Amino acid sequence: MKRITEYISNIFNGFCMAMADSVPGVSGGTVAFLLGFYDKFISSLDRLFRGKLEEKIEAFKYLIKIGIGWAIGFCLCATILSSLFTTKIYLMSSLFIGFIIFAIPVVIKEEKSNLKGKYKNIIFSLLAALVVIEISILTGKSLNIDIDNLNVWTALYMFVTGAIAISAMVLPGISGSTLLLVFGLYIPIMGYVKRFLHFDLSVVPQLVIFGLGIIFGLVFFTGLIKKCLEKYRSQTIYAILGLMLGSIYSITLGPTTLDVPLEALNIHNFNILFFIIGGLIIVCLELMKYYRDKKAK
Repeated sequence: MKRITEYISNIFNGFCMAMADSVPGVSGGTVAFLLGFYDKFISSLDRLFRGKLEEKIEAFKYLIKIGIGWAIGFCLCATILSSLFTTKIYLMSSLFIGFIIFAIPVVIKEEKSNLKGKYKNIIFSLLAALVVIEISILTGKSLNIDIDNLNVWTALYMFVTGAIAISAMVLPGISGSTLLLVFGLYIPIMGYVKRFLHFDLSVVPQLVIFGLGIIFGLVFFTGLIKKCLEKYRSQTIYAILGLMLGSIYSITLGPTTLDVPLEALNIHNFNILFFIIGGLIIVCLELMKYYRDKKAK
């Protein structure tokens, strides 16, 4: 019975990660952090690629359960959210900002010992926030990516963006989907996934290239993230908080990235109800972690 419960719990964890990874807002890594399985998740990824045979097998058994839940959640989101993101952009953007604003205090609380008294590291927060904001500004002004027509440039762009996005998805900070939004690929990729699920095979080349970028990002960045969290945890957590703050600006620009651009999110089209709902979801995740930890004792 305990084994079945653990199996279901891991699938649920993966499902929750996918729900976060699929929308610009909180990353799957943030959800893993909030639910208390982040360190095990990162360690398993690292062992899968760099561990001994026995460690690889154990890591694979754990990650396949997470992966099943993630696949279910992502497919569900791809079929629903791609439509919502174009028809209810201001509601969704308000929801995502609620995710981030309410998640920041949770991260600070969980990492209090690594943040307190090390306030000089706040420079990493400022730098990380500026990087995200600058990318958002430059992307909005200079890039117009048409990935329907594949060439060397668009293929390379998709590959690199996939690698960067997956690194963000496993970080408890900025959402990989937010980065896809920043780089102008969120709506096309979600649309391609939805078309593929409806058996449109014409999108396979784009999805394969993007998928290869994700695999590369997992192999390369997982070890780097693990080392940063082990050796430079305070600086890394401050940087993560900066990424989260910077991503709020990226989300406000979300409406401008639509096929028919709309004005950016502002005080007039911001929806306070969906903002609160986003916050309540974070509160619920934190309560789930609390009761799970209490039950385990």
